[in-house]
Order: sequence, then structure tokens, then C-alpha cells
Amino acid sequence: MDEVTRMPLLGDKFPEMEVKTTHGVIKLPDHYKGKWFILFSHPADFTPVCTTEFYAFQKRYDQFRELGVELIGLSIDQTFSHIKWVEWIEEKLGVKIEFPIIADDLGKVASKLGLIHPGKGTNTVRAVFIVDPNGVIRLILYYPQEIGRNMDEILRAVKALQTSDKNGVATPANWPENELIGDKVIIPPASDVKTAKERLEKAKAGEFECYDWWFCYKKL
Repeated sequence: MDEVTRMPLLGDKFPEMEVKTTHGVIKLPDHYKGKWFILFSHPADFTPVCTTEFYAFQKRYDQFRELGVELIGLSIDQTFSHIKWVEWIEEKLGVKIEFPIIADDLGKVASKLGLIHPGKGTNTVRAVFIVDPNGVIRLILYYPQEIGRNMDEILRAVKALQTSDKNGVATPANWPENELIGDKVIIPPASDVKTAKERLEKAKAGEFECYDWWFCYKKL
């Protein structure tokens, strides 16, 4: 019986694969072992929206690296196309793309990661995989070809994931600029009656704040 390949899900290990990139052959996820990395796909080289995205990613590359995050791009173009496009970006736009780009000209990587959606054509959609230092997929975003991504939101998501991991908390909508609790973080809801009562008592003692026992938050 043929093996059925499914799209990776949150909490899955990033699939092991050897990829050809503009920086040489890389084994994923081992190449980034112990680091966070973001793999993002783009529909095609030498296209306007993709060009603006690569420019935007590179302009924030130092911010990603400050968070211990590496970037790696992907499309179903060949290596020589990636190289010429990167040269064009540097020559015309004055920005040197420093991160590698996967040349998936046979579409095997795109197929394995679920990046080609037949309803949106034969090119890869704009996907984002945020992978933690253990090689686990923590966040996945999919955008259609016609919509460029918000790089600041991707940076925000990384910061939120790292904050959650480090402190055992959740982050609210638009964190750190939430309309209700600002830059504070949410304490996981109580899972039993005893803890629920203790939450309100601790809130009265000033350890943290609560709207109710199931909605408590604090300043880090």
C-alpha cells in the first residue's frame, strides 16, 4: 500500500529532508538544531509581491537573529533563478539577501509541506513555518499568492512563542499592545475548583490581576 503523505501540523516534528539552496545543500531540520528557524515559501522569483517580501525579510533579518531565529526561503524555481533574482535585488534595491533559498524545482519539498494548493494554481502559496530549537513546528501561516505577508507579525509571533515557553504563560490578542491588558500576559486557566479559588485569593493579595478565576493576568 502506498504511503500517504499529509501536511505537517502544529506540534509535529519538521520533516527530515535534504534541500538544495543558494548556500549549498542543507539537511533540515538538523542544520538549525538548537535554533529557531522560519521556513517561508514564495510563489516565484522575479515577481513584484515576492520581491517586496524578500526586501522586508532582509531588512528585519538582524531582528530575527537577535531572537536566535534563522530564515530560509523556498520556491519551485531553480537555483540559478534564485541567484539571478538575489543579484537583481542587491543591484536595483540596494539590499543583499543573506539567508538561503531552497530551489525546489521538482516540487518535492513543496509537496511534502503542503505548499501547493490546487485551487490557487501550481505555484507555492505564501506559507510560513516557525520551528523551535527542538525541530517542532510551532506556528503555520498560509497566505494566497496575491497577499503579501506582514513581517512584523511574524516577528511578534516568534516573541510571543518564546515568551510563552520561557514563562509558562499565554499572550493576548495584539500582544504586547492588547486593548484590555496591555503588555501583560495571561496565566493559564485553573483546571480544578481548588486552584480556581486560590486564583481569586492571590489576586486579592496582589500577586496578579483577574477579571475572574478563569481570566487572570500579570506583568512579567
